[in-house]
Amino acid sequence: MNNEINNLKKRLIYRSLYRGTKEMDKLIGSFVQSNIDKFDDIQLKELEKFLDIDDDTLYKFYNGLPFETNIVKSGIFKLFKNFEYKK
Repeated sequence: MNNEINNLKKRLIYRSLYRGTKEMDKLIGSFVQSNIDKFDDIQLKELEKFLDIDDDTLYKFYNGLPFETNIVKSGIFKLFKNFEYKK
């Protein structure tokens, strides 16, 4: 089981770092790396769904811009919205 969790974490980190746009790679990658070890199994599953959302939508959400989509906002969204990216 522990090996499965470690593999899931590695996969999620990879997905967060290689999304398609450099800006979102840095922002989401930094967010995931900062928080992944704090997440329980349920939050890891929520993170997996979060990473399925396109960059444009997440960018707009993070910056408080209007966006057109029906996404279910989990606790991961609140953490992401409050995340302070540091270069």
